[in-house]
Amino acid sequence: EVQLVESGGGLVRPGGSLRLSCAASGLSFGDYTLGWFRQAPGKEREGVALISNRDYSTYYEESVEGRFTISSDNAKNTVYLQMNSLKPEDTAVYYCAAVRSTFWGISRRWREYDYWGQGTQVTVSS
Repeated sequence: EVQLVESGGGLVRPGGSLRLSCAASGLSFGDYTLGWFRQAPGKEREGVALISNRDYSTYYEESVEGRFTISSDNAKNTVYLQMNSLKPEDTAVYYCAAVRSTFWGISRRWREYDYWGQGTQVTVSS
C-alpha cells in the first residue's frame, strides 16, 4: 500500500519560512515523480513544485520560483519543500502527490497523479 505522509505546515508571518516533508512508502521511490500541489478556498488545485526522481528534473510554479526549493532524499524516501519569503497568497492546503515518472517530462496536471497525502495547512498571516 502506497502512503504519503506530510508534515511541517503551520502558521507563519509574511516573509517567514517553513519546510514541508513528505515521507513515501510502498513505492519504488526512484521511479516516481513527487511533489507538492496546493489548494486555497474557492480555487483550483495547482502544482507548486515537482521533482522527478528518475532524472532530478524539477518544475516550479511561476509565483514561487526563487522562493521555494524542492529536494529529494532517496535514502529516506522523502521529498522536502523549503519555502522562504512566504506571502499571504501562499496560504493553502498543501498536498504531496506521486506518479510514476515518464520520458515525457513532469506533469503539472493534478488529475494525473495517482497517490496523495492527507494535506497540511500553511497559513501566512500577520
